[in-house]
Amino acid sequence: MKEFLLIFRRDLVTTTAQQSPAEMQDMLKPWQDWMGSLAARQALANPGNRLSNDGRVVKSGNLVTNGPYVEIKEGIGGYIIVRAASIDEATELAKGCPIMLIGGNVEVRAVVPMDSNG
Repeated sequence: MKEFLLIFRRDLVTTTAQQSPAEMQDMLKPWQDWMGSLAARQALANPGNRLSNDGRVVKSGNLVTNGPYVEIKEGIGGYIIVRAASIDEATELAKGCPIMLIGGNVEVRAVVPMDSNG
């Protein structure tokens, strides 16, 4: 089995991205169900984390800017790492992600160990 990073992206600009506390609470159950189904299949390698909306970007020359940038429409909201035989299987796992219910998407990327030639 290989490991794949599932990166959860969502719209940061439109009002649909601004959920009320009640809407956020309603989204909790679908996330728990989906993550539980991954765990039951032993496909969940790392439960990941949510990410805050603020941050910093460090560029060459030690230039530090605030991020994410306001002009970016889509932002990363969190991630998990799953186990799957192939990127196709990992993509199928991603199709059940509740981020889709609010217009978000999931980026699927293979994790390449540092001791691997890729």
